Amino acid sequence: MNIGQAARHSGLSAKMIRYYESIGLLKAAHRTDSGYRLYGDQDLHTLAFIKRSRDLGFSLEEVGKLLTLWQDRQRASADVKALARQHIDELNQKIRELGELRDTLQDLVEHCQGDHRPDCPILKNLESGCCDTSARA
Repeated sequence: MNIGQAARHSGLSAKMIRYYESIGLLKAAHRTDSGYRLYGDQDLHTLAFIKRSRDLGFSLEEVGKLLTLWQDRQRASADVKALARQHIDELNQKIRELGELRDTLQDLVEHCQGDHRPDCPILKNLESGCCDTSARA
């Protein structure tokens, strides 16, 4: 199948498929005499694997590692589990950070009068974090 068909079947754009091929996540496609890419069932299977990995938030580097482990029938499942656990740790850290951001913004919103006056703790907070006013001449 051509790249358009592969894109429709995989749920990825043709641009992403070309990108994944260019960075080595997907092996180089077979080409027709006129240079069109051709993809087979195994390529679609690999694209589905990549898409699902990305949907779960794995980085491109991690997807590469997962692909290597997936293709290595002699791998230890402990290696896969360790990579997944590391990703969970990273997700938990991001969740904590997002929670802190939400709480800070919620506190600022609660302290903003939201009326006709120009005084706004949200803007004051944003201003206070933007630059060091002591360095101004």
